[in-house]
Amino acid sequence: MPLSAEVRSPYPGGHLARPSRPAHLPPMDTAHGDASSSRDAAPRGTAGTVLVTGASSGVGLYTTRALVERGWHVVMACRDLDKARRAQAALALADASVSHRQLDLADLDSVRRLAAEWQDQGRSLDALVINAAVYLPRLRQPERSPQGYEISMATNHLGHFLLIHLLLDALQRSSHPSRRVVVLGTVTANSKELGGRIPIPAPADLGDLSGFKAGFQAPIAMADGRRFKPGKAYKDSKLCNMITTQELHRRLHQQTGLIFTSLYPGCVADTPLFRNTPRLFQTIFPWFQKNITGGYVSQALAGERVADVVMDPEFAISGVHWSWGNRQKQGGRQFSQELSERATNPATAQAVWQESLKLVGLA
Repeated sequence: MPLSAEVRSPYPGGHLARPSRPAHLPPMDTAHGDASSSRDAAPRGTAGTVLVTGASSGVGLYTTRALVERGWHVVMACRDLDKARRAQAALALADASVSHRQLDLADLDSVRRLAAEWQDQGRSLDALVINAAVYLPRLRQPERSPQGYEISMATNHLGHFLLIHLLLDALQRSSHPSRRVVVLGTVTANSKELGGRIPIPAPADLGDLSGFKAGFQAPIAMADGRRFKPGKAYKDSKLCNMITTQELHRRLHQQTGLIFTSLYPGCVADTPLFRNTPRLFQTIFPWFQKNITGGYVSQALAGERVADVVMDPEFAISGVHWSWGNRQKQGGRQFSQELSERATNPATAQAVWQESLKLVGLA
């Protein structure tokens, strides 16, 4: 099946297919984020093999730990393998439960090498977690990937976009009962939520994608072709992640049976993602989220939530963006978070898909 082929939605008037919920699962109250069965009563699902990008620190590392503790074998796909091994040792994760693959998502050739090695071995893959990201808000001028693309978009979106496409065959070879692609989103790229409407430096907005359409090479550094804003470049890249998840669901879920979901696990305010922010911000931001907004989530809890989305039957629903809300509550439940028009607009989604195929060399 051509990867760019389109699966028409059977739902009237809907360009995006409705999320598919397996018939054996209990109904979910998405308005209140509740389900008819309790978390403790719900089975955790079958263990398998999962590849996690950016698994050497932060949410990716704690996702690795959570999945290993549930019996999964985790492939830690990281740029720095020595760092990944040190992180594994620090959490005392058994060698039999973890393996390592070198992956620099900013370099499309590195992505191709990993995928080629995987395919040459004829291995199947039961789940793929799209986690790695760079956030470089203090840049004055854009950094460039080996292919010449702005580094945030290259790493967070384009590298992952190519990786998903090149590993689709491995995912389809899996006999696992719930084959999933799970993408880490962010509240700052969803204008349906307050965090996505903050105009500092600007909300996520891909515009007409003129930057992509012009080839996304220097001097162009933004998807919309406008002036470079490093914080917005990060938001735009995460918006592309969420759009890609929706498009994968719409185009491929019905034909392949693969489950494509995204999630926002909560505000992990002390994650290494923020290591390139001012030192004062790294002190104030976690305090603010813990004591003022109530939105703070630890790296460990975020990792547990990602692991749930990877394997728990409750999350076997394609096309959903999962959230636990912006104010964390004891015993809080997941719910299906509505995405903004910028993330669900059919014309924008098709343009992101087609232009991304060109930029990564698949079209």
